[in-house]
Amino acid sequence: MRPLRIGMDGRTLVKPGRGVARATRGLLDALRRSHPEDEWRIHPAGRLARVALTGAAAAGRPRLDRMLGGGLDVVWLPEPVPVAVSPSVPFVLTLHDLSWETRPGDFTRYERAWLRLARSPRQAARAARVLAVSEATRAEALARWSLDPARVLVVRPGVQPPLGDTSESAVAAVRRRHGLSERYLLFVGALEPRKAPEVLAAAYRRARSGGLDADLAVAGEGREAAALREAGARLLGRVSDPELAALYAGALALVLPSRLEGFGFPPLEALAHGTAPVVSDLPALRENLGDGARYVPPGDPEALAGAMLEMSEDAGLRERIVAAGRPRLAGLTWERAAVQARLALAEAAQ
Repeated sequence: MRPLRIGMDGRTLVKPGRGVARATRGLLDALRRSHPEDEWRIHPAGRLARVALTGAAAAGRPRLDRMLGGGLDVVWLPEPVPVAVSPSVPFVLTLHDLSWETRPGDFTRYERAWLRLARSPRQAARAARVLAVSEATRAEALARWSLDPARVLVVRPGVQPPLGDTSESAVAAVRRRHGLSERYLLFVGALEPRKAPEVLAAAYRRARSGGLDADLAVAGEGREAAALREAGARLLGRVSDPELAALYAGALALVLPSRLEGFGFPPLEALAHGTAPVVSDLPALRENLGDGARYVPPGDPEALAGAMLEMSEDAGLRERIVAAGRPRLAGLTWERAAVQARLALAEAAQ
């Protein structure tokens, strides 16, 4: 393959704590490692850059490729965002989920305005290639937007090996730092409506009433934190990757009661750290985890409480889930994702 001059909208990279940012950084780094001959031009992600690119979506100017100096073979948009690209420049769009289409009420008024400005259906229809992070996301995009199936490809993100020190001493240190008991369940993610923090809070209360003798550690931030705080969960805020590694490794189980997921990093990362996940029974999670999870109906705090009790009491069940889930990680590497994404970029550039 010939070297490519690739432009990229860099705004996604400055969204710390989001799975989309983790996926984008992981794929970008893998693409650069696998094809060092390619030239990358990434638009700065500062405040003025965001304003300029967002305004361009309505006005048609300035165009991202022109702002990057022109002469590009292809542009990569790591998620649907308000942006203008010259009609002569092909672009590849990554879709992580379609949450703003299926659950618009989960977003703030500002977020809904931003997403409307992106004009996602039209953006996806114009893209030379669309990269979906799962078969579930691909199927939903095809059904909702009537896209050409030949242009919509599945490129699953990679799941990193342990993110840091997972020794007993590291686990003990992170527990002390956050005031956690030796036995705890873990939630990782943004505290936003589609992650169902109020369901988790209600389930934790029920499980405690039913005899659960474990803390609930919550690694994440967001506007829906109050319910978990009132339920007695330990709110850790945003944590570093080394801390997250130790938290994963020390947990009895990961709990993810989401109402919607396009891929689902936390349960896969939990498996990579030897911890079994309890998750909502959603298509993308079934696709990625197989038998490597304990599933509960979305939005059912009673079923979730039962699963939390079951997982806390049955070490054998936890071990069986981890053993069943770990083989699922073998194909989820950044190297594989980079091969597929680079091919899509090259095909788009032809």
